[in-house]
Amino acid sequence: MSNQLPVINLMGPTASGKTALACELYEQGHFELISVDSALVYQDMDIGTAKPTKEEQARYPHHLIDIITPLEVYSAAQFVEDACRLIDDIHARGKTPILVGGTMLYFKALLEGLSSNLPSADYAVRAEIEAKAEREGWESVYQELCKVDALAGQKFKVSDKQRIIRALEVFRLTGQPITKLQAEQPKNIPYRYTFHNHALLPDRVELHKRIEQRLKTMWDIGFLHEVEGLIEKYDLNDNLPSMRSVGYRQALEFIQKSDLSVEKRREMEDKSLFATRQLAKRQYTWLRSLQESHNFKTYLTVQQAQEDLRKCYG
Repeated sequence: MSNQLPVINLMGPTASGKTALACELYEQGHFELISVDSALVYQDMDIGTAKPTKEEQARYPHHLIDIITPLEVYSAAQFVEDACRLIDDIHARGKTPILVGGTMLYFKALLEGLSSNLPSADYAVRAEIEAKAEREGWESVYQELCKVDALAGQKFKVSDKQRIIRALEVFRLTGQPITKLQAEQPKNIPYRYTFHNHALLPDRVELHKRIEQRLKTMWDIGFLHEVEGLIEKYDLNDNLPSMRSVGYRQALEFIQKSDLSVEKRREMEDKSLFATRQLAKRQYTWLRSLQESHNFKTYLTVQQAQEDLRKCYG
């Protein structure tokens, strides 16, 4: 194991305080930060993603922030490729990488590898599946999945919308169940790393308060103006992965499809809050799932994490 490279993974749901914790570790001088966030990769999407400010990024540089436009697609496979390259580069500079973020699919892909040769996302196919869900309901889409991939049907619930979409997308593109393809195909696991996994898992009530306060701050400092600027600069639509980010989807719909009244704005803000809470719930679920297969240290508060991480890496 001595020749394996250490990698610190710092995970947690949105608004849990993980970024501030990573920045504190960065100040010790022997770390570099890699963002593990599917929204922070997009340029010009700053307020709604809670992206570190330009000043914060200058003080605490993060790799994999602002690397593509909102019109482009960034996959988990691309993340693993970029992250492995950066991890090697950071170690070559004599430092240790801290991977910090809340996109659990990216962490899972790095920890466990990805099935190779699965088809890339096809947004026309995804749009067809979502259109069916709008017409007939998600139960109907879920039943379609159960017919073509019974194992996936057992694994997923009707509420697992993104996973259902991906499974049906793969079946429509290949004619094969995604569970069959995943079982048959080799994993590309980066064995040369030793992962040290840490997770902030705050009390849900406290986290919901933080989420609500963060969203209020976002509206106050001009999140809607940011989305209006994005619409002017880019040819956006709600099928783009960038516009599926919580907050952006609701703001885009509000600007493009509503009468912009105070009532509609309040409704949009409530939808954004609900969507962000649902995101946090999914992040908790992902983390619990990852804990079943990997060693983790978990913390209820940022203070607990600070004390332990100082001991481990101070």
